[in-house]
Amino acid sequence: MQWAVLVLAGLFEVVWAIGLKYTVGFTRLWPSVLTLLAMALSVGLLGLAMKTLPVGTAYAVWVGVGAVGTALLGIFLFGESAHPGRLLSLALIVAGIVGLKLFTPE
Repeated sequence: MQWAVLVLAGLFEVVWAIGLKYTVGFTRLWPSVLTLLAMALSVGLLGLAMKTLPVGTAYAVWVGVGAVGTALLGIFLFGESAHPGRLLSLALIVAGIVGLKLFTPE
């Protein structure tokens, strides 16, 4: 259950990271409100997951999910580079997340 909460926290991290782009420096009200809400949910869920998961594992997975998700959405929403080396690097992050799941005692 904590892993599901942790992945959800990472997904909310993606929402707020992408949301930052739409806030235009927090000058647009509704994108700013949604971004701040996603930030609070992301950190709150991370805190819940850390009740039972090791802090290093939880933080690394949270950041990894956020980084991969944000980079992929950057490619699809903003036309950022989809260079094969970049995609390989993202795949390595995913492999690291899987490794942490496999080798973290519950």
